[in-house]
Amino acid sequence: MEESILQTPDGGSLALYSYGNPHAPGHRRILVVGGAFLTALIYRPFAAALSARLGEDWTVDVYDRRGRGNSTEQPADYSMDTEIADVALMLGHTGAQNLFGHSLGGSVVLNAVRNFLDPVVHHCPDLVPRRLAVYDPAINLDGSIDTGWLESFSKDVEAGRNSRALARMQRGMKFSPTLSKVPEPILAALLAATSRTKAGKLARTMLPSGVGELRAALEESQPASSFAALPPNTHFMAGAKSAEYFRSTARKLHEVVPGSTYLETPKGIHGSVPVAFKALLDDIGDYFTRS
Repeated sequence: MEESILQTPDGGSLALYSYGNPHAPGHRRILVVGGAFLTALIYRPFAAALSARLGEDWTVDVYDRRGRGNSTEQPADYSMDTEIADVALMLGHTGAQNLFGHSLGGSVVLNAVRNFLDPVVHHCPDLVPRRLAVYDPAINLDGSIDTGWLESFSKDVEAGRNSRALARMQRGMKFSPTLSKVPEPILAALLAATSRTKAGKLARTMLPSGVGELRAALEESQPASSFAALPPNTHFMAGAKSAEYFRSTARKLHEVVPGSTYLETPKGIHGSVPVAFKALLDDIGDYFTRS
């Protein structure tokens, strides 16, 4: 693994980690964009395993998005445009011609590629990936997410009411059909019990940046049709055991993008990327290596 620090035009910095052959050409490099509340370190086993699955002449790059790991905090004017600019910076630096996004990272890469193709907005056709794949993308399509909880979530984070904030998010996003039905005070108490675990500590550390990224990705509803211009080489993936929201979002996007493909992994859960990836590794590897 090689680590490097990239300076951003707005004065920030991003930590990049590369697994595999450091000299791999662009068509054999994949840039992975991670989800909310997760650092690049969490994606290390996935990135290393995917690199090994692809072969010794491939590289998998993954970076810490703003406000996590060894990257700088989100700037005062942080928005989805910040994320798109960071993806552009990473693609330009690594030369990667393949792009993969998980969860909220799926929202980031789909918005980025859509903007790269837009002649009015960013218009960077040279950055449009050779192959683009997302797993369980988190996008508020056609008002499919009720974001009324976001304001209270933000206030809870600001006040340090972390367990209550996590409970609001769990119920609001409906990640788990079971937990999303648990009354908020009880769920907050249950989540408080996890505060000393490694995962619990990480989630609480990431809450301030989580406010910004959830607002950027979910607060504004986007029509599915606005993604119709994505390239036909787009591959939408979802876990059969993920929350229905993720499967529905991936299917709707596939339906509006001509030439795109859709795959639902029978054993896949939302956390299959990055921590339970064995069920997905061949599917992802086959997509990026097929002729």
